[in-house]
Amino acid sequence: MTFKKGFSVFLWGILFLGVFFVFMVFFGIAKGWFGYLPPIAELQNPKNRYASEIFSSDMVSLGRYYRQENRVGVSYADISTYVIDALVATEDVRYYSHSGIDSKAFFRALLTLGKAGGGSTITQQLSKQLYSPSADNVVERLMQKPNEWVIAAQLERLYSKEEIITMYLNQFDFLYNAVGIKSAAQVYFGEQPSELRIEEAAMLVGMCKNPSYYNPIRHKERAINRRNTVLNQMAKYNYISEEQCDSLKQIPLDIRYHSVDHKQGLAPYFREYLRKILTAREPKESNYSSWNMDQFAIDKRQWDTNPLYGFCNKNKKPDGTPYDIYNDGLRIYTTIDSRMQQYAEEAVSEHIQYLQNRFFLEKQKSKTAPFSRDLSQQEVDDILNRSMRQTERYRLMKKADKSDSEIKEAFNTPVEMRIFTYDGIIDTVMSPLDSIRWQKYFLRCGFMSMDPHSGHVKAYVGGPNFANFQYDMVTVGKRQVGSTVKPYIYTLAMDEGMWPCDTTSYVPVTLIDGNGIEWTPKESHKVPDDEVGKIVTLTWGLAQSSNWLSAYLMSLFTPEQLVRLMRSFGIEGQLDPVVSLCLGPCEVSVSEMVDAYTAFANKGIRVEPLYVTRIEDNNGNVLASFTPHTHEIISEQTAYKMIYMLRNVVDHGTGVRNRFKYGLKMPLGGKTGTSQNNSDGWFMGFTPSLVSGCWVGGEDRAIHFDNMSDGQGANTALPIFALYMQKVYADESLGYSEEEQFDIPEWFDPQAGCK
Repeated sequence: MTFKKGFSVFLWGILFLGVFFVFMVFFGIAKGWFGYLPPIAELQNPKNRYASEIFSSDMVSLGRYYRQENRVGVSYADISTYVIDALVATEDVRYYSHSGIDSKAFFRALLTLGKAGGGSTITQQLSKQLYSPSADNVVERLMQKPNEWVIAAQLERLYSKEEIITMYLNQFDFLYNAVGIKSAAQVYFGEQPSELRIEEAAMLVGMCKNPSYYNPIRHKERAINRRNTVLNQMAKYNYISEEQCDSLKQIPLDIRYHSVDHKQGLAPYFREYLRKILTAREPKESNYSSWNMDQFAIDKRQWDTNPLYGFCNKNKKPDGTPYDIYNDGLRIYTTIDSRMQQYAEEAVSEHIQYLQNRFFLEKQKSKTAPFSRDLSQQEVDDILNRSMRQTERYRLMKKADKSDSEIKEAFNTPVEMRIFTYDGIIDTVMSPLDSIRWQKYFLRCGFMSMDPHSGHVKAYVGGPNFANFQYDMVTVGKRQVGSTVKPYIYTLAMDEGMWPCDTTSYVPVTLIDGNGIEWTPKESHKVPDDEVGKIVTLTWGLAQSSNWLSAYLMSLFTPEQLVRLMRSFGIEGQLDPVVSLCLGPCEVSVSEMVDAYTAFANKGIRVEPLYVTRIEDNNGNVLASFTPHTHEIISEQTAYKMIYMLRNVVDHGTGVRNRFKYGLKMPLGGKTGTSQNNSDGWFMGFTPSLVSGCWVGGEDRAIHFDNMSDGQGANTALPIFALYMQKVYADESLGYSEEEQFDIPEWFDPQAGCK
C-alpha cells in the first residue's frame, strides 16, 4: 500500500471514528448515559412555574403571588405578532424550517468563533432555560451543549413551532421580576403582550441577547442601539419595510416602568388577606395559646364551612399534591371592583392626611405625644418599652446575649435611618426608640364596602399605607365599636314588637349588672335641664345616639338576649353578657360590622362577605366556584323599621354631615360611633345597593384626639365614607343611581304600631 493511499485510509478512519464517537455521544445522551436528559413525560409537560394572578371583577390584574419569579403564562394568540417576528428575525431566521438545530448557523458560529452570531436556535435556547443550570466556566458550558441539542430535537418532535416559541417567551427573564413576555410588557410598558407596538417588541426581543447588558432602565443608549439592530433584522427579512424601519428608529425609548412589588398597586391589604386565607392550614388547638381559644374556634369554623379558607391545602392537583399559589399559576377572580377600590383608597388617603395634620397640630406641645395628655410619663414609657420588646432589633440583641442596659443604650443612641412621612421617605438621625414613637404618631384606618345582596366585596382598604403599616384593620384588627352597636339593641326591640314611634322619657337610667353593681351611663354631651324628662321617640334616640335611651332598651331585655342577636349578626369575637354591651365596649372588626349591616338593607337576611367568585388553573379549567352564605336573622318588617330609623340618623341626627357637608342625595342609612376617650371613630352606612364601614384610630388605644370635635366618628370616619360615595356615584359606569330606592312595600308604615 502506497503512503498516499495509506494516509487517505487513515484520514477516512479518523473521520469515521469521529462520526462514530459523535453518534455514540448523542446516542448515549438520548439514552440518558451521559449528562441529564429529562424523561419524555417531563418534556411533554415541562415544569414551568407560574405566578398566580389576582383579577378584579372588571378584569383588571390586581397583582400576583410568587416567590422568586413573577412569571405568568400567556397563549400564542395573546402575543403581538411583532414580538414573534422580531424574535425570529433576530434570534433564529430559519426557525420555521429546521428541526431544532440549525446546522448552517452552527458551522457559521464555529468558523467565526461566534462573531457573526450565535448558533443556538430558539428551541435550543428554550432547552437551556428549562434544563441547563448556570455554568461556572466555558468547559462546563461546552459540556451542556450536546444535551441541549438532544433536548431541542425532542422538543421539536413533541411541540409545534408556535408552542415552542410561546414557551420560550413565557420562560425568559427580562429583569425586575418580569419573567415572561406578559410580565415584561406590564413592567416596561404597562401593557398586555398583545398590545405591544413594533418598537416596543423590538426592545424586549433585543434584551434576549443579554438582558443585563441591554437593560433599558440602566443602559438606555445600549438598549436603543440593540432595539435598532432588531428593527434592521426585521427589515432585512421583510417583516417591515425599510421606510418603517427608518421611521421606527427615530422613536425615543418610551419606557413606562411599573415596579413589581406586592406592597404597591391596588388593594395590597386585600391581596395579603387573600394570600393568608388561601394558604391557611387546618387549625390545631395545640398551636393556639390559652388566651386565644376564641380565635381557634373562629378559624376552625372557617376551615369547616368556608371553601376559600385553606383552599390550597384542601384541594389537590392531579398528582396528589396541594396547590401552590406561588408556582401553579392559579387565576383568582375576586369580587373587588378596581374602580371602587381606587376610589376607596383615594378617600382614605385624602382624609387621613387631613386628620394627620390636625393630630400633629394638637400634639405639638404635648410631652406625652402621640399619646393622650391623660397618660403619665411612666405610662408612656411602659407602652414604648413594650413596643421595643416586640421589635426584630430587640430580639436579635437578646439572642446575642446583650444585657438590658446595653439594649437600652442601643435603643436610645441616635443613628442614621429613613422614616415615613406623607411627603415621602426622608433620611434623618434618630434613636430607634424615638423612631418607634414616631411611627405611632400615624393614625390607622380600615374601610370595606360590599353589595348587601350578592355579598360581593367591592373595596377593601386595611390601612393608610401598606408599605409602612401592614396590620390589616379590616379583618385582622378589632376595636371597640362604640355607638355603632346601638342598632343591635334597637333591632332587638323592633323584633320584639316595638315601633320607631314608641316613646319614653328622656332621663338617666340605672341598671344593675351581673355583680349587683349599679350602672348609670352618661350622655356624650351635657344635657340642658329643660330637656331632661321630655318625651322622645325611639327614632329620635337612635338619631341622636342617646346613651340613656340605649340603656332604657337594655332594661327591657337581658344581656344574653343581646349577645345571641349579635352572634346572629355575625359578630364572632368576645361578647361579654353585661348591661354595658348596649354602648359598644366590645371589640369587632370592620368586616364583621359591614357583614352585620347587610341585614338592614337586605330585608333581614345577612350576607357573608364574598371575596372570590372562582379559581382556575393555569389552563383555564375552573377548580372552584364560590357563592355567598346567607342567614335570615330578623323579619322583613324589623328590617324596614331599622331602615326608617337609620335613615333618620343621616337625615336628622349624628350622620347629617353626609347631607349638608358632602351633599350625598341618595337614600342612605347609617350610624356614627365613638368609643371612650375618642379612641375609636366609626361610621357605618348603607344605600339600597352598598353597605360600607369605616374605622379610624391610633395604633394603641391611648393614641387619640383629646378633643371631641376632632376625635368623634362623625369627623374621623364619616368623611372617608362620604368621599368614597361621592366618587362612586359620580362614576356612571358603575351603575349606581341616586334615584334607587330601598325595596320597602307600600303597605309598610313606620307609625303603624303607634296609631
